[in-house]
Amino acid sequence: MADETKFCSNCGDEIDAKAEICPNCGVRVKAATNEIKNPGLAAVLSFFVMGLGQIYNGEISKGILFIVLYAISIVLCFVLIGFITTPILWVYGIYDAHKTAKKINAGEIGT
Repeated sequence: MADETKFCSNCGDEIDAKAEICPNCGVRVKAATNEIKNPGLAAVLSFFVMGLGQIYNGEISKGILFIVLYAISIVLCFVLIGFITTPILWVYGIYDAHKTAKKINAGEIGT
């Protein structure tokens, strides 16, 4: 029976594991995810291809945005500002992929 129930994150009432809304307090309960993301792999993917770590984490639009911004930043190297923006964006992308994977594993972000 314990496998078929969960607790409401708002009121703590025991509810059916398949319930999307708590019948006691009416608050939508977050669906449990069994998908575990490897923060190290997410960081390494972003190290080699900017935005790939975000795509691995399930944030497709964010990953594409990082790829586009990185491409623009590389083009900006022709006017010198890219030499500043490109490494900053690259390091932030690695950090963001790692941090997001850890949040997904902690249940703070759903994929």
